Amino acid sequence: VAAAAKLCYSDCGIDEITEGLTTTNAEMFLGKLIDMGHESPLEHASFTFGIEGISRACSHQLVRHRIASYSQKSQRYVSEGGFDYVIPPEIAKNDVLTRDYESSMIYLEDCYGVFVRNLMALGRTKEQAQEDARYLLPNACTTSIVTTMNIRILLHFFKKRCCNRAQWEIRSVADEMLRQCLKIAPILFKNAGAPCVGGNCPEGTMTCGEPRQ
Repeated sequence: VAAAAKLCYSDCGIDEITEGLTTTNAEMFLGKLIDMGHESPLEHASFTFGIEGISRACSHQLVRHRIASYSQKSQRYVSEGGFDYVIPPEIAKNDVLTRDYESSMIYLEDCYGVFVRNLMALGRTKEQAQEDARYLLPNACTTSIVTTMNIRILLHFFKKRCCNRAQWEIRSVADEMLRQCLKIAPILFKNAGAPCVGGNCPEGTMTCGEPRQ
């Protein structure tokens, strides 16, 4: 990232751009880059995350960030018999709601199995049966996904998804992704997070009311 940014301000050739670029002055240069808001060089470095145990509802929100790469567990090729699921915290707080929720998941799992078996009995292959039976699966069904984003896109992602107004599950994923990024590149992500971290809250009357926190 530092080399790419240096090229913008140097008359030397690309082969010479890393000469004299020590860890110390590269860090100083990157810090200045972030403070200036010069973000295009950040596209030259990317992070790859392996994310497990999130709901399909959450992964649908994740893949809305289109300038990224995704590889997700297929519900066509992988059986969802005995699927795991996410229970929203507000439901988990109530014993009655939790019981009814879990009963619903068991019912849908049974239905999924019945449809797979019946479709296969009608001559469909296992993959064909699963690709039709998956329409019965709930958004709560868990998934695994690998995603790669460049730093510039990650900064945008964190602005949107680390905000208190983001949905709770995608926010928890974003918060953990940011924690991991800060371990590797603290300078590049020093201003990352909800917009109120580095400036004013853009939510207006819909603000969470706790930007300082």
